[in-house]
Amino acid sequence: MAEQTPEQTAAAIAKEKEEQDALPYKWSQVLEEVTVIVPVLVGTRARDLSVILKPTSISIGLKNATPILSGTLYKPIKPDDSTWTLEDQREITITLAKQNAVEWWPHVVTDAPKIDVTRIQPENSKLSDLDPETRGMVEKMMFDQQQKQKGLPSSDEMKKQEMFKKFQQQHPEMDFSQAKFT
Repeated sequence: MAEQTPEQTAAAIAKEKEEQDALPYKWSQVLEEVTVIVPVLVGTRARDLSVILKPTSISIGLKNATPILSGTLYKPIKPDDSTWTLEDQREITITLAKQNAVEWWPHVVTDAPKIDVTRIQPENSKLSDLDPETRGMVEKMMFDQQQKQKGLPSSDEMKKQEMFKKFQQQHPEMDFSQAKFT
């Protein structure tokens, strides 16, 4: 992928913000879950709402009205672990438990504008809460993603190159000029 100029990056960020601000809801995420906040008229009661959370779809709005948010989810969720609450009779907060808790979502529903997930900066405090094995896996994935963006070798490719260099040093009598990595 070609490197963007600072101007191109700023324009892409501005366009993304404009698209996200135009949505009838706000959303954020951590690796394990997506939080969606849907504003409703002040004074709305829970009994006035229709909230349907299925493994691959969502529908949020007032009963007997066009949903405010409706569509196919980017990836499946765990409906039994997902929740919603009505806050101060003015907004619905939905927490969607991701089935795949090691993937960033570019959007909540498939017909919404996407965000650039490569710009997501996970909170270090959250990363430190993970068990050592999961944390190591996530850090490796993040490193490999950054390397890929820069056009550099992944951690596995770097290990192969290092092993090859050691082998070359141990066997100077061999000709490695035609060696190729696969």
